[in-house]
Amino acid sequence: MSAETADAAPQRSRLRRVTGSAGFQFVLAFVVVGLLLSFVAKPYWVPSGSMEQTLEPGDRVLVNRLAYLGAQPATGDVVVFDGDETWGETGAADDGPVKAALRWLGEVTGFGPSGAHTLIKRVIAGPGQTVSCCSADGRMLVDGVPLDEPYLFEDFPFSDVQNCGTTPASARCFTEITVPEDSYLVLGDHRSASADSAVRCRIPEASSDCWRWAKRSDIVGKAVVILWPISRWSGL
Repeated sequence: MSAETADAAPQRSRLRRVTGSAGFQFVLAFVVVGLLLSFVAKPYWVPSGSMEQTLEPGDRVLVNRLAYLGAQPATGDVVVFDGDETWGETGAADDGPVKAALRWLGEVTGFGPSGAHTLIKRVIAGPGQTVSCCSADGRMLVDGVPLDEPYLFEDFPFSDVQNCGTTPASARCFTEITVPEDSYLVLGDHRSASADSAVRCRIPEASSDCWRWAKRSDIVGKAVVILWPISRWSGL
């Protein structure tokens, strides 16, 4: 055996001891999970009833972070995004070290609160598209075409006695708006109980800047499947 071979044997032995240790494997698993959560898929905890009955409070969904790699969100997609200041308070809460650790664990596993201001809604229209409500039968119009929305739950009232031409008008109604560049108009499936893009525009005295948008750079990914509870396993 040459001197070089004799020196290499202890080095390989030390490497095997290190890579085979529980500590190394734990760190490696942590890194792999971190990379998956950062770049591939992430669980998300549904905090409210704004997406009922598609999603129920407490559901855990899997978000595909690669869904819009080289593509854009489309009408009907359910997306998770980080809300900017127009959606309310965006700063991280000063919860202290214990609550902060629990929040981090919730973000990683999906079995607890997610980010301080992470939201889930359905895409209605994208950049440059025009949106208005309503058609003669009360449907949302995108570029003048009525949407079929079988997922809707408890929409605002719309009838012969309360519609877009009555006083007061139905809260379902709003005038035509064009979605800005790099932005998306997003609404909840439980429309009458969703603090979404249009919520501040559904009052008679609404200002022209009442709209709030999901920005393209803030979209985390597309919700693709309900992970938990097991009884609700399904694709979206």
